[in-house]
Amino acid sequence: MMKYGYDKSKLKGLGVKPFLDMENVRNKKIEEAGDSLAQAVFNSNILASKLHPDVQYCLVKEVIDRGNAKSFVLVPDKESGTESLSYFRAGQYISVALEFEGNAVCKPYSICSSPLDALCDDSSYMITVERNKTGFASDYILDNWKPDSKVMVSGPLGDFYWTGLRDSENVVAIAGGSGITPFYSMACAIADGIEDFSLTILYGNRCFDSILLRIELEQAALRSRGKVRIVNVLSDEMRPGCEHGFISSEIIRKYTDLEDCTILLCGPRAMYSYEDTQIPLLGLPRRRVRRDLFGEYGDPTGDSLYPVLAKGKTFKITVIMRDKETVISCPSEMTLLCAMEKAGVHAPSDCRSGQCGWCRSRLESGNVYVPSSMDGRRMADEKFGWIHPCCSYPLSDIRLEITELKA
Repeated sequence: MMKYGYDKSKLKGLGVKPFLDMENVRNKKIEEAGDSLAQAVFNSNILASKLHPDVQYCLVKEVIDRGNAKSFVLVPDKESGTESLSYFRAGQYISVALEFEGNAVCKPYSICSSPLDALCDDSSYMITVERNKTGFASDYILDNWKPDSKVMVSGPLGDFYWTGLRDSENVVAIAGGSGITPFYSMACAIADGIEDFSLTILYGNRCFDSILLRIELEQAALRSRGKVRIVNVLSDEMRPGCEHGFISSEIIRKYTDLEDCTILLCGPRAMYSYEDTQIPLLGLPRRRVRRDLFGEYGDPTGDSLYPVLAKGKTFKITVIMRDKETVISCPSEMTLLCAMEKAGVHAPSDCRSGQCGWCRSRLESGNVYVPSSMDGRRMADEKFGWIHPCCSYPLSDIRLEITELKA
């Protein structure tokens, strides 16, 4: 045995015929096989498609009226091919695809329900939409979505969620208006035992009656075993148990252990502008402060760096998609993305905040204005003429090459 390194006696009972017939057997199997290549689906690919679907088809199950806002409970539209909704991290959002009155729009909305709801047999998401004076997509949703309405959404997107590798176990959330939605999802996740960190929410509103999801937030705090705390800050009303004014550095210090905390912000542009003057006073490292991507920038013509000569003008935009050219108009105070959507051009987008890069397009000619706070491009993109139309405003006639949105 040891001469050859194996037990030679094991081979003595084997005949040579099976070895001589191997070629004939192989050729016969090849002739009997079909013409198509064998297909295999790996479990990892199945899991990836469930966690990161290109599209999810949903039905509106319930509409909850909240005065100036409504919450919509979405469930899988199984007849259209979606068996269950993808799992998400508390703080993520979905992009809703809308087509109405010649518009083709994708709008991001934070998922404001517990991740546990997506895992249940009756899988669901909830989004809350607030009426917006300058928005047309939100008004369409609020006026037209009813129970059993068909809705098409993306998979969960964004990285505005807690992770122990990056964030402290003590999180201070600064919210304004409908910016409470990702933090309500976090509060529910903590209460349901899915997330394990402490959350103090400083929630700014004008008055007590305008507090969105107030009762639900209080119930989540009660279920959280002391891990979730809600502090309401009212700018236009004095009320016992609430702070008065804006969410200043003094209020943040009052409810925060600055030695060990992560600050998360989600709210309107005006809130971000104010907090930009307050948070630096706390002396925190930059890595301990993060903000959510909260939609469009709005009218840029009041910016100090905006070129005065472009104000009030309308420019011609030539949109190139594959071999097709479409000419549209775009006022100087409107983003290129919004102008394309209003013209029915199916332009790609996800966050509308200049960060995700999904709308990245090539500027063949012309000039644009990009607010510095929204410019999420890489240096190479800026150098070689790539822009994000969701936060780019025309300063001249434009030729723009875009990628067609997936169906």
